[in-house]
Amino acid sequence: MKAVQIAGPEQLKIIDVEKPVIDDKNNVLVKMTAAGICGSDVGIYHGTNAAATYPRIIGHEMVGRVEQVGASVTGLKAGDRVIINQVTSCGTCYPCRIGRGNVCDNLKVRGVHIDGGYREYITVPEADCYLLPDSLSDEDAVMIEPTTIAIQSCTRAQLGKDDMLLLLGAGALGSSVLKIARQMCDHIIVADILDNKLEAAKENGAKYTINVLNEDLEEKVKEYTGGHGSTVSIDASGTSDSLMKLLRATGNAGRVMVMGFSTAPIEINQFLITSKELDVRGSRLQNQRFGDAIRLIEEGKLDLNGSVSHTFPLTRAQEAFDFVDSRDPSIRKIVLTFGDLDA
Repeated sequence: MKAVQIAGPEQLKIIDVEKPVIDDKNNVLVKMTAAGICGSDVGIYHGTNAAATYPRIIGHEMVGRVEQVGASVTGLKAGDRVIINQVTSCGTCYPCRIGRGNVCDNLKVRGVHIDGGYREYITVPEADCYLLPDSLSDEDAVMIEPTTIAIQSCTRAQLGKDDMLLLLGAGALGSSVLKIARQMCDHIIVADILDNKLEAAKENGAKYTINVLNEDLEEKVKEYTGGHGSTVSIDASGTSDSLMKLLRATGNAGRVMVMGFSTAPIEINQFLITSKELDVRGSRLQNQRFGDAIRLIEEGKLDLNGSVSHTFPLTRAQEAFDFVDSRDPSIRKIVLTFGDLDA
């Protein structure tokens, strides 16, 4: 079967690998139908993702149809459409014991530390498969995984109805966070450098927007929060100065969420954290959030239809990644498909 492997930075290969076989642990065989290209996949390709190991079959936004199940499987059958949990954890270490398997001491993420979904078939445990709503196409369903990341961040932030949220970054990650945040609070400020993204944010639930290229972030946030500053700030931009900006813009007793993965040193000001008694929290991956995302879809509170702007067959993955690098303004989400691998 065909697979996309990143052999090393800037080395994308289409390879042939053996079709996997189910066993007692990985007791569900899934035929892949759609796999999203995420910023972290691009980071692995370029060698800037600190978590990745090589060579690696990447892809962690994984949608497919069940082809075969083992004798112990009770909740799935051949033909079921599923999305696959990318997180695998040991279940016994300290984080796992306190219910935080997404930061397991022995964490293995499909497509990052172990082979992922850019291949025609994958075997996984039944518990890692989630049935898809009929309302979503396979391509649009890949957006459930980014939604789980957003749910994790907002949950870690303890975002509530009375909060005044500052969301820095209105790209793919920021847009996903906004879709979840608007379910949880009404007072949302979105900041970015592109007016078209800010306009989209306003249409999608932001109460206020700030263009940080020509407006002072701290000043405008205080204006929009009655002088206090945001009570929760989420960094969806991950730039070298974004954390410092949020520490300044967040008010006393606030929470600041960090989601970036850069290993480059950055400057922070301890006094801003201590004097305001800020909570600075990391948010990584997701912790059993697929069910939450699917429930929001089924309840009509979350619409992921029309999320995908471009599709490429798996065998044209290099072309797809080159297109991502072009930063074409028409790009929203790019998905690899598996229907015609000779295309």
